[in-house]
Amino acid sequence: MSGISKSFGIVSVLKDANLKVREGEIHALLGENGAGKSTLIKILSGVHQKDAGKVILDGKEINPKNTHDGQLLGINVVYQELSLVNDLSVAENIYLHKLGASTFWVNWKELYKDAQSLLDSLGFEINAKAKIRELSIVQKQVVEIAKAISENPKVLVLDEPTTVFDPKEKEKLFENILELKKKGVSIIYISHHLDEVFKIADTITVLRDGVDTGTRPVSDTDTDDVIQLMIGRELDDLFPKRNVTLGSVPILEVNKLSGRDTHVHDVSFSVKPGEVVGIAGLGGSGRTETAKLIFGADRKKSGSIKLYGEEVDITSPSDAVRHQVGLVSENRKEEGIYLPLSIRQNISITKLKAIANKFGFIDSNKEIKKAESLIGKLNIKTLSSETPAKNLSGGNQQKVALAKWFSIGSNLIIIDEPTRGVDVGAKVEIYHLINEAAAQGVGVIVISSDMPEIMGIADRILVMHEGTIYGELAKEDFSEENILRYAIGEPLKN
Repeated sequence: MSGISKSFGIVSVLKDANLKVREGEIHALLGENGAGKSTLIKILSGVHQKDAGKVILDGKEINPKNTHDGQLLGINVVYQELSLVNDLSVAENIYLHKLGASTFWVNWKELYKDAQSLLDSLGFEINAKAKIRELSIVQKQVVEIAKAISENPKVLVLDEPTTVFDPKEKEKLFENILELKKKGVSIIYISHHLDEVFKIADTITVLRDGVDTGTRPVSDTDTDDVIQLMIGRELDDLFPKRNVTLGSVPILEVNKLSGRDTHVHDVSFSVKPGEVVGIAGLGGSGRTETAKLIFGADRKKSGSIKLYGEEVDITSPSDAVRHQVGLVSENRKEEGIYLPLSIRQNISITKLKAIANKFGFIDSNKEIKKAESLIGKLNIKTLSSETPAKNLSGGNQQKVALAKWFSIGSNLIIIDEPTRGVDVGAKVEIYHLINEAAAQGVGVIVISSDMPEIMGIADRILVMHEGTIYGELAKEDFSEENILRYAIGEPLKN
């Protein structure tokens, strides 16, 4: 891709950007949210049309007009946001592009057999006949990858492929990527996890403000160099320090909590004012389900929840909001924000009473003022508070999801995967916001699959295994080894 430029109205997104990828190469494309990575890839695959520049594949200039054109040329993209059909089976989703393509009849036996064989080859246990809605978010991500691989691509783009994966699942994915590399597939790997990039990539290209600021062989660069290329400045401290001052009376006390429709059982812990409590564990350990039980999104079977020493009956999210409890979901697209609504509407919709006048009508000036204040505070990159959330980058959408709960003065905020799909610079901003909330006496629960992250921001870590809390780690005992031992149900070494 040479000299690529693209504008949307008066906003210039790409300015003479370049990307050169060799056959059988794993090429990392890095940059902050809004740097132009997604637009560049969408031009490559045919979603957008470039304003200037050339796209050359196998020595020939190409101009895909849509994604179908791109796929016929051998370009397949696994986007960060899932695009599966919930009511169809796994196999139907994988081979959706082929159904009915050559005959009036579908050989369902062969279809399911081929899909199951492909899934098994990837090393993940997924039933090809299962409906997509029955799968976990990790399984859905695997199906997206299987769907792209099934088309035998020349160029495979993976946009934040590991954001929902635990360490073992990441290793399986990396093994599959290396196998594709051996077969000559060119892989463009987009990720905000620099440790992954240095582990698997051959070459790095960085975009900043729509311009490529540098291309480096991985062997000739390091994290500091890449971060400078990404944000134009040195990043002194990824995890900002804070003075921890805890209140004496816990905000939250959970006692022997068990779910009615989940495998979560006998979960007990507390959170004090000003405390950041991390919850770690492998995929399926019950972290997200525990958060939903506390928030009232799932029904509890037994156990109790106390807020400031008083037992409360939270049976729905609206109950949780009344008790000033917020939840930032891991599934941003479906549960975190309302994509068609504006930033302003997303921020205010959590608690309309907070922006209503004495007659019960929304005070527009108050609503706009609050939205613009939070947009500035969270550094949400947008031209206006009226911008639809769907038009924002993934990282800025995450900030809007956070802004919803900061807007109502929550006493307890549960944040599930706080920086999933967020660039390095925005991560630091989110960590500062978490610290600021804790400094104001808010209790914060952070659920994260990123072990350096959870060790960097939590005061103590609870580790879940098979639906319950297996162990707790104090700050002085934080290590990836200790977290993993508890996560797989093993005691710590003496």
